[in-house]
Amino acid sequence: MANTGSQSPLTPEEVLKRYTRGPKTGVFTDGSCEPNPGAGGWGTIWVEDGQIIEVRDGVDPDTTNNRMELTALIAGFRMLPEDRTITLYSDSQLCVKTINEWASGWAKRGWRRKGGPIANLELVQKLFSLAAEHPNARVRWIRAHDGSRWNEYADAVASSYLRDRS
Repeated sequence: MANTGSQSPLTPEEVLKRYTRGPKTGVFTDGSCEPNPGAGGWGTIWVEDGQIIEVRDGVDPDTTNNRMELTALIAGFRMLPEDRTITLYSDSQLCVKTINEWASGWAKRGWRRKGGPIANLELVQKLFSLAAEHPNARVRWIRAHDGSRWNEYADAVASSYLRDRS
């Protein structure tokens, strides 16, 4: 989740100057929405040994934070070769649990869940399909805003729409 409130989000360049710790290889994803629902953005960064391989981002004028988080993970899978062994990091526990724990059961039940409709079903189905096409890629949770360089960078990319609308 991106920085909110009166504090201006950091730029990607500021993040690189400020933060150095955390995993050095992986795909780091983040989504942002302010207010929620409202305008939002997402960012995805593929990093190998501390070097940026690729950055993707996008905006949506009418969305939710969860949609942006899911969209960022989808973009992460799309940038990878299908046989790549790598970890995709998300600071959304909901998204990580969706892909790692819940989606396979929902798929077996015809995309139904016991508690009612599945929110953002089309994005969940796309993410589930892409994860199946990348059997060596894993999705893991990373704590938000704890100073992990590439998670902070993904946040800065996802939050760029906030700077652009000022």
